Amino acid sequence: MTKIGNDWDEIFKNESEKEYFLEMKEYLQKEYSEKVVYPPKDEIFTAFKLTAYRDVKVVILGQDPYHGFGQAHGLAFSVKKDIKTPPSLRNIYKEILAEGEGEVFNNGCLESWAKQGVFLLNASLTVRESEANSHSKIGWTVFTDEVIKKINEKDEPVIFVLWGNNAKAKKKYITNKKHIILEGVHPSPLSANRGFFGCDHFKDVNNILRKLYGLSINWNIN
Repeated sequence: MTKIGNDWDEIFKNESEKEYFLEMKEYLQKEYSEKVVYPPKDEIFTAFKLTAYRDVKVVILGQDPYHGFGQAHGLAFSVKKDIKTPPSLRNIYKEILAEGEGEVFNNGCLESWAKQGVFLLNASLTVRESEANSHSKIGWTVFTDEVIKKINEKDEPVIFVLWGNNAKAKKKYITNKKHIILEGVHPSPLSANRGFFGCDHFKDVNNILRKLYGLSINWNIN
């Protein structure tokens, strides 16, 4: 496992020695040498590097990385600043605007959210170019199940935001009654009109955080 540089390293010290992880690592070495795979190797664990375990206040779950050129950089729903904002993220911005929780969205890079304690986790952390879900069965879901279980162990309340059926599948691992779960429709253009718009999740997150910690997330993207 790539060294992350914060408390995730200690939490997953043993995970990287398990058989499934070693097999996945070997598979990925072959994939990266023979195929075009996203994100770049050094960005696979960006979500973990930007949001230490101790700092996780909100978890937003995605499915797998964007599979177009230059898009994925290790954060769910996020792209780098010079990349066109994808449709699902545009819908997320529309909802934030409608809720009155933000008004500036100059690009699609969500690093500022991650640095405020919003853990942007995909169920799979890698993908082949132009092949959605191509790495969904190589071991990543086992790993991210363990991630959710570890966050579930936190004593401090965490808000889990589950959009769509893939994210809701992780709900069974959130058993600690201290945590809060917000469920809804995925922001994809295929489903957003069926309940994502009007969900008020960004407003709810900030209201909960103010009550719990006296803080809120600045959802603006400059």
